[in-house]
Parts: sequence; structure tokens; C-alpha cells
Amino acid sequence: MAALILTVLTLTSPSFSHNDSIPSHYTCDGIDISPALHWTGIPDGTKSLVLIVDDPDAPDPSAPKMTWVHWVLYNIPPSANGLAEGISEKNLPSGTLQGINDWKRAGYGGPCPPIGSHRYYHKLHALDTVLPDLQHPNKAALEKAMQGHIIGQGELIGRYQRHL
Repeated sequence: MAALILTVLTLTSPSFSHNDSIPSHYTCDGIDISPALHWTGIPDGTKSLVLIVDDPDAPDPSAPKMTWVHWVLYNIPPSANGLAEGISEKNLPSGTLQGINDWKRAGYGGPCPPIGSHRYYHKLHALDTVLPDLQHPNKAALEKAMQGHIIGQGELIGRYQRHL
């Protein structure tokens, strides 16, 4: 059985660099809008893209107990090369569907850590299929549907700490 070789996608933002601080503009301390994201390196055979933004350091980075999900998008068309800052549902690329974040709603919810400096993983996956309408899945349901279909992936990590 041949091993599956994943293509590494490049995911960037004009708002922050990899492993750098996310400006408060994109958090609960600002206006809580999504940062602009851009990607390159989509592999041949890609039928759709998935974006998941989550925080594995919740609630306290010195004793994390869960991964808090901030944004779930799927069936992003492979012709899209990014998302605009503060993108609304009506302006998502045609065919893009949203899942539910850990605030139990669709859409972006920015960093709002209760304590310490948290890491926010922006993960982009290229799939060899278009997923069915999963009716606003949570991250776990979406990841289950993606199994066996990931042909490329990339990530951008931002950091944020509140200064209260």
C-alpha cells in the first residue's frame, strides 16, 4: 500500500506573521473581525478546502483542558485564494458552508483568552472531494467527514494575550 503524500499549503495573513501576535483588532478586545487570509500551493485534484481556527491552550496554557474552536468553514472552492478581512457569510466564496464554533454559532469568533498567551491555529486542508451539506457541523463532525480525503494542508499560528 502506497503512503499518501500530502502537499504543504502556504497560509499567510497580512495582519500577522507566523508565530507572531494577532493584533487586538481581530479579538474580543477589538472589533472581533476575522483577519484576511491568503493561501498558495493548492494541489492538483483539490475539489474543496476546509478552514478550521482553534486554540489548543484553553482555558489556561499552563494547564490546557480543551481546544476551543473559533471558526469552521468547508467546501471553500479551490479557485479561491483567500478570505477578505472581516468577511461576512454573504461574501464567502460561492459554495462555502459554515460549521459551528464553540460559542455555538456560525462565523468567526476572535481570540479572547481568560489567562496567559494562547496559540491560535489557522489550519487549511485541501480535499479531493466536495463534502455534503453537514448542516452546520462542529469541528469533530467535520474532521470525521474529511477523513481519507485530505491531500494537502498548511497552518498559520498567531498568538494573543489579553492585557486587562
